[in-house]
Amino acid sequence: MKKEEIEEQEAAKQEEVKPEESKQEKIAARRKKMKIVFLRNLAGVLAIMWMCIIFAFSAQTKEESGAVSQSFTYQLVSNTRTFFNLDLSDARVKEIADAIEGFVRKAAHMTEFGILSVLIFIWIGQWEMSLLRHGLTASGAAAVYAASDEIHQLFVPGRAGRFSDVCIDSAGAVLGVVVFVVIVKLVTTIRSLKKKREERRLCEVKVQTESPQQVPQTEEAQED
Repeated sequence: MKKEEIEEQEAAKQEEVKPEESKQEKIAARRKKMKIVFLRNLAGVLAIMWMCIIFAFSAQTKEESGAVSQSFTYQLVSNTRTFFNLDLSDARVKEIADAIEGFVRKAAHMTEFGILSVLIFIWIGQWEMSLLRHGLTASGAAAVYAASDEIHQLFVPGRAGRFSDVCIDSAGAVLGVVVFVVIVKLVTTIRSLKKKREERRLCEVKVQTESPQQVPQTEEAQED
């Protein structure tokens, strides 16, 4: 009999000997892979929807955008006063809100494009690439959209497109990817440590359960 035929027979025997658990593991792995693919494609859909939301905000006139920004900032300061039980009058709250409105607007823009870059980062994860290239691609795509968003504002009454805003939005995109990667790494590390700790505990339990059975055997051997 040829060597190849013998190897094929041995492989067939090994497949027959495989326990049912291995098949269940394959099914579970396949389902997990399908779930990951679904979530990544969902992130792509959400990224497109998020770009539409950013476009809608940029389509607001200066008066509309200013009213939304002032209302949000006032509510933010007012809720902070209530939460920390601060002794501030309504006039003082409005004064603080007016002072920090510009900062809140820039922080909101950075958050918008940080979320967009994270969604793109998750979506393009289905293609093989290094982590650095992965992050640069996601943040770069968000930065390109930030530039197009500023160009869009040039055609909106009262709005203006600024290169400084493109830089701020791009910084938010990069920061969003960095924060997301750090969080994922931390969660993965914590899960890995928990898994190792659980495996170590199971090994200790197994050793403790087996040791009483081995002790009488050694005593009998000593008596013989």
